[in-house]
Amino acid sequence: MSKPPFGFGPPDPDKRGENEPSDSGGQPSGAEAFNQLGQMLSQLGQMLSQAGSSTGPVNYDLAKQIALQNLGSESGDSKLGFSSSSGGDSSTAVRDAAHLAELWLDAATILPAGATTTVAWSARNWVEKTLPTWQRLCDPVAQQVSGAWVQALPEEAKQAAGPLLSMMGQMGGMAFGSQLGNALAQLASEVLTSSEVGLPLGPAATSALLPANIEKFTEGLELPTSEVLVFIAAREAAHQRLFAHVPWLRQRLLATVEEFASGISVDTSALEQLAGQIDPSNPASIEEAMSSGLLEPQTSPEQKAALNRLETLLALVEGWVDVVVAEAIGDRLPGADALRETLRRRRATGGPAEQTFATLVGLELRPRRMRAASALWKLVGDQHGIEKRDGLWSHPDLMPTAEDLDEPLDFAERLGDGESTLEGVDPIAEIERAEREKNKPKGDEDKS
Repeated sequence: MSKPPFGFGPPDPDKRGENEPSDSGGQPSGAEAFNQLGQMLSQLGQMLSQAGSSTGPVNYDLAKQIALQNLGSESGDSKLGFSSSSGGDSSTAVRDAAHLAELWLDAATILPAGATTTVAWSARNWVEKTLPTWQRLCDPVAQQVSGAWVQALPEEAKQAAGPLLSMMGQMGGMAFGSQLGNALAQLASEVLTSSEVGLPLGPAATSALLPANIEKFTEGLELPTSEVLVFIAAREAAHQRLFAHVPWLRQRLLATVEEFASGISVDTSALEQLAGQIDPSNPASIEEAMSSGLLEPQTSPEQKAALNRLETLLALVEGWVDVVVAEAIGDRLPGADALRETLRRRRATGGPAEQTFATLVGLELRPRRMRAASALWKLVGDQHGIEKRDGLWSHPDLMPTAEDLDEPLDFAERLGDGESTLEGVDPIAEIERAEREKNKPKGDEDKS
C-alpha cells in the first residue's frame, strides 16, 4: 500500500525538524509537546472509532470510504461524447443501446432477456452496488488470515495480550478495509459493466453499464462510441440472461470462490519473523507486514481443485457470451470483430479484474481458457443448434468439463450420440421447469 490509513506511517526524514526533534536541534517546548500529544490522541481516537464500526474481519465502512475518496467527484454525472448525438443523457443512450442489443440477442439464444432494469452507473455507483458481493468473497480470506495470528500465539501470550488482541483484530480489519478500498477504486475506474469480471457482482436482474469508463475505453479504438456501447451492452445483456435463467449458476460461481478462499492457510512460522516488524501503536506497520509476502497463502490440493472448477466455469460463461454476442451482432456493426478481439485481449493480458482477485482473494484467473470455451460453444452450436447448445445450461451435470475444453470435438461427438445428456432429462423442459419454480409463490411450494 502506498498510503497507510488515516495518515499513520513511518517518519519522513525530509521533514525532520518540522514536527519532531532532530539530533542537533532543541527539544520542543512544553506547549508544543502537549499539542503534538493531543493531535496523536485525536488521530488515534478517530482511528479506533472507525475500527469499532466494523464487526467482521474487514472494515467495509472504511473500504467504501477509501474507495469513494480515491474516486473523487469526477466519476459522478458527466455528459459523454455520444449522449449529445442522441439528444439525451448517458442513461438514455445506455437504455437505447441495451434495448437494441436485447432484440438482436433474441435470435441468437433460447434464453430470454434476464435484466428487468438497465442503468448507467458511475464508478461510485459500482462501488456501492457491488460491495455486498465483495463482502461475501473477501470475508473468508480475511477470516483465515486474521485467525492465523491468534491461533499461532502461545496460550501465555494470549492471556498476557488480553484486550490488545481485540485491538489487533480491529487494526487488521482496518488494514484489510484499506486494501479493499484501494483495489475497488482502481477496478471501478476501469470496468465497463457490472459483470465484466465474469461474476454476478451487481444486483440480480440489473444490467449496468459505466458510460464514462466505456468512453475512455473507446478513445484508442477509432470506432464510433455508439457502436462500442451497443456491443458492450450486448455482452452485459448476455451475462444477465445466463445469471437470471440458469438458477444454479450464480450460487455455484460465488460458492466456488468462497470454497477456494476459505481453504487458505497461512504459514504461522512466519509470524515469529513478523513479530519484530510490528508496532501495535503504528497501524502502518501492520499493513506493511501484511503486504510483505511473509503471510503469502499456501495452496492446498482442495484449493487447486476448486480453482480448476472455477476457471472452467468462468471460461464457459465468458466463452458462451463471446459466441452468442458474435452471432447476435453478425454484420450489423462494422467494427464488431475488432471489438471482440480487443475485449478478448483485455481479459487475456491480466487486466484489473484478475489483479483485483489476486490481491483480495489470492485467486489468479487464467482467462486463456475463454478461447477454448468459445471454440467449444461455437462447435456445439454449429453441429447441434442453439437449442441443444443452450440447453446444456439446464443442469450442472450437463456442462462441459476442463477435459472437454481440451478436446471439443470429442465432446461434440458425444453430445450427438446422446452420451452427454442425463438419461430422461429434456434440457429445454428443465430450463422451463426451473423458471416456473423460481416464479412460484411460496404458498404454492408448501402445498406441492
